[in-house]
Amino acid sequence: MVVKSAFVIMAPDGDPSRHRSSVKTSKTEIITVVFEAMNFDQAVKVCRDLVQKEGVQVLFLCPGFTYEAVAQIAKAVDGKAAINVARGDVPNTTLTGEILTTAGFFSEE
Repeated sequence: MVVKSAFVIMAPDGDPSRHRSSVKTSKTEIITVVFEAMNFDQAVKVCRDLVQKEGVQVLFLCPGFTYEAVAQIAKAVDGKAAINVARGDVPNTTLTGEILTTAGFFSEE
């Protein structure tokens, strides 16, 4: 049996139809999908499709997911996949914010 996992992350220019990859061994497959930053409706659809259409059993969500978005995904996958959310401690979360800001992830509004 191959354990299928997916890492779902966001980027300002993310397009899940174009920005995805997969690595497979004899025992595991990890799919990475990048969706448009803060477009949680899109993320819910991506996660639902990964579970229902591609047989993903474990979802890993990036730290940018709100608790509300995680709840929407949990409802969408209906207990058919484990959901894990990456979270960091304060120093590393701060550092990540600095890195993303420097990379232009956030609008300058």
